[in-house]
Amino acid sequence: MQFDAALLKRLERERNIWLATTCADGRPHLVPVWFVYWEAAVYICVEPQSVKARNLARDPRVTLALEDGDRALVLAGKAAPVFVPPQVAANFKSKYNWELGSDVKYTTLLCITLAQRVMG
Repeated sequence: MQFDAALLKRLERERNIWLATTCADGRPHLVPVWFVYWEAAVYICVEPQSVKARNLARDPRVTLALEDGDRALVLAGKAAPVFVPPQVAANFKSKYNWELGSDVKYTTLLCITLAQRVMG
């Protein structure tokens, strides 16, 4: 999926992205999360027992949206757990001053492969 320079800048700089997953009973679950964008994918960290992690283990489909509703960007994709690529760890450190692997709660890194640009 290709983005113009302005959208790439937003994906690199914006602090949070809204993550929508689907609960077992079909209800949506929507939460803001930290993220990094790297090599055409979005990376997030989750607590393994969190609602979002349980939802994604059952159904990996997600919708993502940047926070600024005046400049909407909504994306759809699929999430899968991955080992930490060194550049992703460096990007989390640069963006949030946060070391992947140092947190005892957020231990599962997910790569969201983007499949569709819904809006923006």
